Amino acid sequence: MEKVRCMLSNANLPKSFWAEAASTTCFLINRSPSVSIKKKTPQEVWSGNPANYSDLKIFGCPAYAYVDNGKLEPRSIKCVFLGYKAGVKGYKLWCPENRKVKEGTPGVEEPRYKARLVAKGYSQIPGLDFTDVFSPVVKHSSIRALLGIVAMHDLELEQLDSPRQWYKRFDSFMTSHDFKRSSFDSCVYFKKNSDGSFVYLLLYVDDMLIAAKDKGEIRKVKAQLSEEFEMKDLGPAKEILGIEILRDRKISKLYLSQKGYIEKVLCRFNIQSAKPVSTPLATHFRLSSALSPQSDDEIEYMSHVPYSSAVGSLMYAMVCSRSDLSYAVTVVSRYMVNPGKEHWKVVQWILRYLRGTTDVCLQFGRTEDGVIGWKATLQTTVALSTTEAEYMAITKACKKAIWLKGLFSKLNEDLQISTVFCDS
Repeated sequence: MEKVRCMLSNANLPKSFWAEAASTTCFLINRSPSVSIKKKTPQEVWSGNPANYSDLKIFGCPAYAYVDNGKLEPRSIKCVFLGYKAGVKGYKLWCPENRKVKEGTPGVEEPRYKARLVAKGYSQIPGLDFTDVFSPVVKHSSIRALLGIVAMHDLELEQLDSPRQWYKRFDSFMTSHDFKRSSFDSCVYFKKNSDGSFVYLLLYVDDMLIAAKDKGEIRKVKAQLSEEFEMKDLGPAKEILGIEILRDRKISKLYLSQKGYIEKVLCRFNIQSAKPVSTPLATHFRLSSALSPQSDDEIEYMSHVPYSSAVGSLMYAMVCSRSDLSYAVTVVSRYMVNPGKEHWKVVQWILRYLRGTTDVCLQFGRTEDGVIGWKATLQTTVALSTTEAEYMAITKACKKAIWLKGLFSKLNEDLQISTVFCDS
């Protein structure tokens, strides 16, 4: 930390840039000779390649980032050098004028788009990507958990929309009105009323769901929000994130359906008239990387096939409501980089399966049998036996169950985890 303090002091940068200074410090230490390893650098010992000192710059020195504002406008903007970006040929710069890190300019960084579904968000590391900002999004499991509570207790469920960015003030506003934010999902808010009932609010970017025992409580929350923000009342919740919300309150049932979304996907890939199949993945498919294009003709053919788009569309359906697609989508996702004709046939097979199961949906009711979470993925570590693999899988399942138990406890529901089953 002594080096970090010196670098921040020399560059006259505030403490908020400690992560960038620490990252640069580690970068330099890994490229500095060490007596303990016979005057070699840690990078050379680790990778076998000598360190390259030609791209080293002074932390906090002036730097100029390329901008394209027109023929008569300046071609660069003055910034401050903040360090290096792993895997990218360029530097990380800070622009004092708009107080933002410059992105997407030659020699700086590849553009990072605002993420709404953040893959492995838990893997953010202080000093590398911990300061990245994303849109506020609730977990899909949290949405299904709340809708399960709504169906079980026959709660009122309505929806709001905000046409502009406002989350910076939203959290402080909610807490000032006696709402508490869940420690298990930062986009879940709840408030306990004097009569013991609860009001729940889920936030996804600028869309929200509000659930309560009676509409009076919902109207009260809507009025409070409308006084502070420009809100659009969407009435009873009918759809969120492309998922249709269907209710039959006479029998206390709530359904989550993606029929409309799936039909659009089938039309986009010209499968709307194909013959349906009964399984998401047939046993006769034997996929491997050896089936990737080998000849120029195959490469040319696959360059016109929307493989990635189709897999992405299937993945969204799987994440939201179609747990039956989990394994099949995981299989075809492995070959996104260089798919072949056989891989594309499997994707078409999955689409044909959807063709015959567009009406399949998730169901929640008064009984405790609603599906909330699922996952199918390759293990990131190599197991030495099937028993070890089963323990790894069951550990992941238990971690998810413990998280759900904590989430439900915050929502005033007691989730009992009695038995966890596992097979090979």
